[in-house]
Amino acid sequence: MQQKRQQIIVIGGGVVGLTSAWWLLEAGFEVSLVERAPELASGASYGNGGQLSYRYVSPLADAGVPLKAVQWLFQEHGPLRFRPEADLRQWRWLASFLGQCTAAANRRTTAKLLELGEWSRAGMHELGSMISPDDFAWRDAGKLVVYRSSKIFEQAAGKATAGEIWTGAECAEREPSLAAARSLLAGGIYNAGEAVADCHAFCIALAERVRIHPRFKGFIHADVERIVANGGRVVGLDTSIGALGADAFVLAAGIQSRNLAFQVGIDLPLYPLKGYSLSAPIRPTDTGPQISVTDFERKVLYARIGDKLRVAAMVDMVGEDLTLNPKRVASLTRQVRETMPHAADYSRVSAWAGLRPATPNSAPIIGATPLSNLWLNVGHGPLGFTFAAGTARILADLVQGKSPPFALEMLALRG
Repeated sequence: MQQKRQQIIVIGGGVVGLTSAWWLLEAGFEVSLVERAPELASGASYGNGGQLSYRYVSPLADAGVPLKAVQWLFQEHGPLRFRPEADLRQWRWLASFLGQCTAAANRRTTAKLLELGEWSRAGMHELGSMISPDDFAWRDAGKLVVYRSSKIFEQAAGKATAGEIWTGAECAEREPSLAAARSLLAGGIYNAGEAVADCHAFCIALAERVRIHPRFKGFIHADVERIVANGGRVVGLDTSIGALGADAFVLAAGIQSRNLAFQVGIDLPLYPLKGYSLSAPIRPTDTGPQISVTDFERKVLYARIGDKLRVAAMVDMVGEDLTLNPKRVASLTRQVRETMPHAADYSRVSAWAGLRPATPNSAPIIGATPLSNLWLNVGHGPLGFTFAAGTARILADLVQGKSPPFALEMLALRG
């Protein structure tokens, strides 16, 4: 069958699914996209931190993290919460995660994610020629990671990949929103070229370009209930509106991908890491951040997106529970008020929670499966916006039978 006639269904209408659809269309395929929610990009892509961190891709698993995790559990405002489940998948994921918590494993994964980050940056630049930056509040803000511990700061500053090294005073001078925290900061590391943007607005703008593409067959709002396989390939999808068929299928449905893949014998090593975000309007009299800021020890991200302050933080291992925990929201709000008290109008803050589908080593999974016509683009964790353009470009190459731009060890499904 001619590639230009081949029909592909992409499952998932978030930033990963939409970018996958775009690059498959550009590669010559006819594409349909299935999304279970009434609106596109209403899951993990909706209220995320908004940072496009191509150089700051630090995997969650690292040496010393297990001990830190125990300490965080007993901290009132700690970044981690854990609720044991009667679900073997949680415990298997944790066991695999602990196996990745070595300095050597972290270095290997970081090196691969940096490659993917640069490929993603180029992909976003390509999309930038088609979508106006104003459509999704894109800004080349740079990224500043601030440290409260002198010891941790010195260790980070000593790494070869570190950017500009700033003292605590310089952090507050160059980013005035940190003035109230000046005495608490040991220093910071700044990297130019990192951006911030509204992921949801980006998705809506990209969806419109996808919709009018001459090879696009349409958005289908339906719940995929089952992937139907026979003879080593997918023969169709059972959905809430009936059966759907195509020549090939791409699974890019966030944490839903885990259950769908399991139906056809594929065990994806994904776990939903629940994260929270706050959004508050920035008034003319407020000192909102101009630079994208990450508070390293507290694991809190700050970004100005348009006329709003977006704050993202926390990892709750509580299964597929999207409930807004009022204690967690209140805790995050207190931390934000302490660190950046004059950055926004906190009397009008709104809260959001999303499930970030993470792998144990923080590397997404791209490419082929044991089923000849089922492809994966899953497991981006908190860096879905950052990596979406890169993984979509790689996916389109693989579906065409082309070689990837770099070796995909750690980024392919393991048997």
